[in-house]
Amino acid sequence: MTDHGKTWHDQHKASLTKGQRAADIMRNGMGSWPFVGSFIGFMMIWAGINTWALVTHAWDPYPYILLNLLLSMLAGLQGAILLIAAKRQDAIAAVMAQHDYDTNLKAKEEIELLITINREQLAILQELKDIKDSARTHRS
Repeated sequence: MTDHGKTWHDQHKASLTKGQRAADIMRNGMGSWPFVGSFIGFMMIWAGINTWALVTHAWDPYPYILLNLLLSMLAGLQGAILLIAAKRQDAIAAVMAQHDYDTNLKAKEEIELLITINREQLAILQELKDIKDSARTHRS
């Protein structure tokens, strides 16, 4: 990463196409309680208008064939949008996992280097202790 001000995720978000952004927005919208509530409200209004208000002139009388057609088309469209968004999330997860793995390997190398330095320092301290002890024995 040449731009240290942005994280990998920020850079990835900036590189998304309009279609990918639309799929994310639609996935987030369709997976929300407001969408579920408004969808239930729409179906109740549709059924109410076609059952009570327009008994003789209903454009979609019971059993609501047109509504069933619209719901089937919506389900097909939602499935495709959710698959597009899931495929993108899988790609993001794979890249992030690789980044984590690379980070862990680099951290392992640095830890091994620190352990080596620590062992060398312990050896030097032991040599200094031995020199100090031998100096004491020569004075006595």
